[in-house]
Amino acid sequence: MSLLTEAEARDLVTTYGDRVNEGRPIRQMIEDNELPRLKGAKVLEGKVSDSVFAPDLKTKDGRPLRLMFRNNRISTHDVNRGAIPFKDQVLAINHDHMLKLVREVLGTSQFEVDGLHPTSTVIPAENLKLVMYENVIRMYMAQSSTSTSLYQHWLKARERGLETMKYAGHVLEVSTLQENGPLPYPLDTPSTKDKNDMTVSPDYLFEHHICTRDQHIQIRNASLMAFGIISQYVREKGMILVDTKTEHGVNSAGQIVVADEVYTMDSSRFWRLDDNGAVLKREGQPVSFSKEFARGMVKNKNMQFSPEQAREIAVRYILGLQHLTGLPFEPDIRPRDQRIIESVNLILDTLC
Repeated sequence: MSLLTEAEARDLVTTYGDRVNEGRPIRQMIEDNELPRLKGAKVLEGKVSDSVFAPDLKTKDGRPLRLMFRNNRISTHDVNRGAIPFKDQVLAINHDHMLKLVREVLGTSQFEVDGLHPTSTVIPAENLKLVMYENVIRMYMAQSSTSTSLYQHWLKARERGLETMKYAGHVLEVSTLQENGPLPYPLDTPSTKDKNDMTVSPDYLFEHHICTRDQHIQIRNASLMAFGIISQYVREKGMILVDTKTEHGVNSAGQIVVADEVYTMDSSRFWRLDDNGAVLKREGQPVSFSKEFARGMVKNKNMQFSPEQAREIAVRYILGLQHLTGLPFEPDIRPRDQRIIESVNLILDTLC
């Protein structure tokens, strides 16, 4: 099977986009008794995924189980902008593909279930004790409208005429940095998981008892190694890894493992290279496979994407996935509720 062309991806989204977007929230499906074994479980609703867990929801060997349900919502600037067709399936495949490359380095909270397809948007994982910060690694100073970004801090430092600036514990020379340019070395830049995220130094994490020094060292070093692995992989695909964020937690064996998605287009930026190995640009900006292009479409704080914009974003996600994996996107066009019910039953039958 060959890769979908842009026209084919657009036709897929136009034809089946509404169908794959339709469906009840997980909380409603449980209340409607569609998932009877999850009755009474706690539902934690997130920006782009919902989690379900309960004291008696455990694996056969007694490990606490968390079911994560990816959805099609897209969030930018901490605001839900609406639903993007096939986004959940694209990111599920994206995550599954990348996790296989870095699993031995980062570990994982996920359980493997025979018969659960990579397009499954239900992810079975151990319910971890989370380390409450986002671990962000940056190799380029990407232009960004996000307030916590290095780019926004650099703009302010330059306006103030500073020679050096501090960012997450790193001291950087302002004049040597360039918009969308490479950094002197990979920067580890932790970000808090507060209502309003804040980029902080490692010392802040220790002083506020967010993690121990040993935990931070392990997370940082493993993440830098994984960053190198993925960087080499995507360069062979004609791309560079610009930055990424991961979350981590401690499992029942006391091990620190990655908690959620890794190296997806929502958690990372990938830029396309031209035939000479330079960053490919369109209208002066890098050709990006990431959520950043959707951020750039936002014109006001509470804006919702129109159906036309949502379809265009969906096409970009599908084409980006194919560039990252080198494999054709094979969608599951069954109704969303059916896909979820069958995945949950398979998971619980296998693990519990």
